[in-house]
Amino acid sequence: MRYKLLGKSGLRVSELCLGTMTFGEDWGWGASQDESRKVFDAFVEAGGNFIDTANGYTDGSSEKIVGEFIASERERFVVATKYSFPLQMNDHKGNPNGSGNHRKNMMESLEGSLKRLKTDYIDLFWLHAWDFMTPVEEIMRAFDDLVRQGKVLYIGVSDAPAWVVSQANTIAHFQGWTPFVALQIEYNLLQRTPERDLLPMAKAFDLAVLPWSPLGGGVLTGKYNKSQGNGNEQGRLSSTAGGNISERALAIAEVVTQVAQEIGRTPSQVALAWLRAQPGVIIPIIGARKVSQIQDNLACVDIDLSPEHLQRLNEVSQIELGFPHDFLQNEVIRDRLFGGTFNLIDNHHS
Repeated sequence: MRYKLLGKSGLRVSELCLGTMTFGEDWGWGASQDESRKVFDAFVEAGGNFIDTANGYTDGSSEKIVGEFIASERERFVVATKYSFPLQMNDHKGNPNGSGNHRKNMMESLEGSLKRLKTDYIDLFWLHAWDFMTPVEEIMRAFDDLVRQGKVLYIGVSDAPAWVVSQANTIAHFQGWTPFVALQIEYNLLQRTPERDLLPMAKAFDLAVLPWSPLGGGVLTGKYNKSQGNGNEQGRLSSTAGGNISERALAIAEVVTQVAQEIGRTPSQVALAWLRAQPGVIIPIIGARKVSQIQDNLACVDIDLSPEHLQRLNEVSQIELGFPHDFLQNEVIRDRLFGGTFNLIDNHHS
């Protein structure tokens, strides 16, 4: 496995990140500790050093399990965890300050994560989801305090609008505070809407992009394909698929399966290879409940999809960028903007 710099930093992380939301059986569908250990070992043996968890994954069990696995070689691993949600993810009652983006929850969540992970610092601390209530200045100053205290080395943001992330990093820049170096988003062949604003923003700010649900909740593995006789099969699907799989999603999964058959690979490997082929620093988060699944996913690093295969995957999954993107790409508008000289200009900014 190769390594990448984590956005605008010098931190070296593996080109795949191990997601550990499946570590622990508290939610009824995760992996046992023994099976989680096999998944972890397979990832490490392949050269992986980047581990992602969160305070609320399997009600805290994920962090505890990860803490045990990394204990003997803590310095070897880049450990990321998150705050925003309560420890008991399904607990929606009681303490109004037990969740959210504010300083109090940030501090208390971090202290809990440090204990569960049995470490005295977090390599990458994520804001898990934007609450549209906490002032961005409060968040960035609180993050900077944690970095200055040595409890956090780098910070990232997950599940937030592009304008919020842009505002946060701009404020951090002018205040001399720690900026976000990574962005975690839902991004896959079924969910390409981040291409409208989130991905261009990430490129502009040199943020590493970590796509979650890279296999679209299992749809891109092909197990729901009508050609397999499984068009109505249901499983643990991500928000991309919801309860019912759309015809569009099934059509995309069908092309993924066709490409996989043509190159002698699995649909999962093709879906991950497409992600890795996208512009920018893209580091897919792969998770598994079985060691066979992680072994299959890890093999995606050996695949370089042909231009023809990439084109077919792009065409079946393409989206409309919408306003203002489509408007600004209109030939008439562009011709007026550049006085008819657009094709004569060598643009090194693109």
